[in-house]
Amino acid sequence: MSADDLLNREALLRLAPELRPAVDPAELRTRVVHFGLGAFHRAHQAVFTEQAAARSGEPWGITAVAPRSTATVRALRDQDCLYSLTERRPDGHRTRVVGSVVGALAMGPDAKTVDALLTDPEVTVVTLTVTEKGYHRSPSTGGLDTAAGPVAADLAAGPDGPLTTVVGRLAAGLAARMRAGAPPINVVSCDNMADNGAALGRVVHDYIRASSWPDRAEILDRMAEAVAFPATVVDRIVPATSEADRAAAEAALGVRDALPVTGEPYRQWVLEDSFAAPRPPWELDGALFVPDVAPYQLTKLRLLNGSHSALAYLGTAAGLTTIAGTMAADWGERLVRALCAEVAPTLPADGPDPVAYADDLVVRFRNPAMHHLLRQIGSDGSLKITERWLPALRELRARGASAPVLELALAAWAAGTRRADAPTDPAAEALTACWEPATRPAETVRALLRVLGAADLADDEALVAAVADRLPALRTGRVEI
Repeated sequence: MSADDLLNREALLRLAPELRPAVDPAELRTRVVHFGLGAFHRAHQAVFTEQAAARSGEPWGITAVAPRSTATVRALRDQDCLYSLTERRPDGHRTRVVGSVVGALAMGPDAKTVDALLTDPEVTVVTLTVTEKGYHRSPSTGGLDTAAGPVAADLAAGPDGPLTTVVGRLAAGLAARMRAGAPPINVVSCDNMADNGAALGRVVHDYIRASSWPDRAEILDRMAEAVAFPATVVDRIVPATSEADRAAAEAALGVRDALPVTGEPYRQWVLEDSFAAPRPPWELDGALFVPDVAPYQLTKLRLLNGSHSALAYLGTAAGLTTIAGTMAADWGERLVRALCAEVAPTLPADGPDPVAYADDLVVRFRNPAMHHLLRQIGSDGSLKITERWLPALRELRARGASAPVLELALAAWAAGTRRADAPTDPAAEALTACWEPATRPAETVRALLRVLGAADLADDEALVAAVADRLPALRTGRVEI
């Protein structure tokens, strides 16, 4: 295929108006640096930023930095940093080119350019989607794991050496900005972690403290005034791009797009209103700025993520494979609404309305255009449900409130750990060992809870019995709510 058949700025002129970006990319300048070139950023923050630029007339452009994938950088550059987003809607897909990304860099080969941008007075926002693994946090302290191989190597390399971690590159760039006396800057984590702003701020500060820079104390003092780390909550289901998605994008555009992304129509961005420097007016596209994101974070964790996990394990027990397919079962919607109602008393009063939130979840999860696999959602369950279910379960039991939906969900998870085709889990070996042939169901449930680190729940005789009593029906594929 020739260059004329590839999506780029020249090709935009041949596209129908409804397929073109909301803003002319040529009118944008790099004012945001983003670490992470994955599909989620391109379907979420990049869209909010494009709409903010279009509606305000301000030239908010993004240069995206790929920590590892030079192939993605090359592909994006070949397309003048343009790509398409297809919203998967029940009434038909909608495809449009996104134009807010104006530069693409590889963190290693383009290190000097990245550093120059981080010290550029015009750049006032850094955003990140590098997954929790990219923060190199210590499980015991929550701070930077300076003994981790990549972190230790970066610290040994010094500011002018090759840096392979995003934390190291960001810390070095911010230090250079502080030394240059450049204006304040906002560093915005968009990764799915509780209190992600404080988590990012801590690992960056820890890196600087652990460095050999003679002026590290002065850098930290200036950062206290000049660098903000606001917390955020991000939400949009963005499945992995398939070959079918690439073919559909090409059919919609009439040109080839090597980097299309797809997503559900719904998207949400809640940000702590604690910025130290200018930022895109994301609120013009529906972003919400609040004094404290914690109520929104907890609501998402316990209602959205909690329901997702419950659907995954109960759907698998019933022989289903996708979220939409599970919602089509006669108990799917009832499960989501019942779980949200059960957990609602454990949520802060100043967060989203749980009933309206459940209404949105039902619409989102029922979308037949989204093929979200239960197996994907059910992976790493021993890590996920300890955050999504167990704290709410503890609160409810402490109040003497019943929790039949969480008990059912926990039973479905427990039953799934016995399956030969169980989803991947870091504790798989320990979980499987709980199913000794001679073990009574209640003893198995108790052992599984101990693997989760929930000794208090394992000692709760009534809870263990309630979960064990659900197992026979689930083994036959019956879901009784």
